[in-house]
Amino acid sequence: MHHRKIQNTSVTVSELGFGASVIGNLYRVTPAEDASAAVDAAWDAGIRYFDTAPHYGLGLSEHRLGAALRDRPREAYVVSSKVGRLLVPNEHPRGVDDQGFVVRDDLRRQWDFSRDGVLRSLDDTLRRTGLDRIDVVYLHDPDDHWRQAADEAMPALAELRDQGAIGAIGAGMNQSGMLTRFLRETAADVVMLAGRYTLLDQSALDDVLPTAQAQGKSVVAVGVFNSGLLSEDRPAEGMKYDYQDASPDLVHRALAIAEVCEQHGTTLPAAAIAFPYTHPGVVNVTLGMRTPEQVERNVELHRREVPAGLWDALRSEKLIRADVPR
Repeated sequence: MHHRKIQNTSVTVSELGFGASVIGNLYRVTPAEDASAAVDAAWDAGIRYFDTAPHYGLGLSEHRLGAALRDRPREAYVVSSKVGRLLVPNEHPRGVDDQGFVVRDDLRRQWDFSRDGVLRSLDDTLRRTGLDRIDVVYLHDPDDHWRQAADEAMPALAELRDQGAIGAIGAGMNQSGMLTRFLRETAADVVMLAGRYTLLDQSALDDVLPTAQAQGKSVVAVGVFNSGLLSEDRPAEGMKYDYQDASPDLVHRALAIAEVCEQHGTTLPAAAIAFPYTHPGVVNVTLGMRTPEQVERNVELHRREVPAGLWDALRSEKLIRADVPR
């Protein structure tokens, strides 16, 4: 598998990344043996970038990922995690987490982008993973916390990066506007862009992608299936788009893109994975992978040849923006 460097850092990531949110029991229980086997399958396929966060399963994802990687050569892989949500004791547990993860709610999330909060969060992540370092650290969803995230959290991460404790720093969000500000106004090296540069949404072309290119910084693309609508060869009613039921118009547009893909000898999900690489600022696409079978499917889709003529055809049909890079 090819690797790409996060610009102006020493961190190199495999083009395809392993998203560990689902092994934190996102939406449903993932047996521990399936989680471990999924990481093993990713390793065997050449994936060397693994992304997690305290938010994912109230620490379960970090714990499982660290355990699965612990006996691998540490210099051979890159792990990213996130700060901004401290895990603290839950004084009023109800039994199950209420933020999408099927885990006990003995802990709760507490927003904290202060310097002390960042340091505490990283210490907790190192303890849960059992790793000696985290290579890339993102501020996690700081939408409502710009001032503290920019003035306290990012300088704290920059100090750790400059000391050599972290390889690269940035922010991860579902919007592109604030990510653009992080690239332009802070010491961020890389941003994790969720769902804003896909076959159905190229809004990042208006801000974060040209800014990354101008600043000599990098983008990791996630959410490339837009919550599922782009994940199957033939989209259908009832599939999700950005965590909600897709509108009939979106399903119709996804079907139109799928038909053009078929005409060019490929499939909609293969094209969805390949699409972010049309922009030179994108260094990685990370996908959630719950089982070895999901890993194998995603790797196979990533390896499929997607003809360059597909993008021209989609432009001419006005199914993607005309300014998508050639």
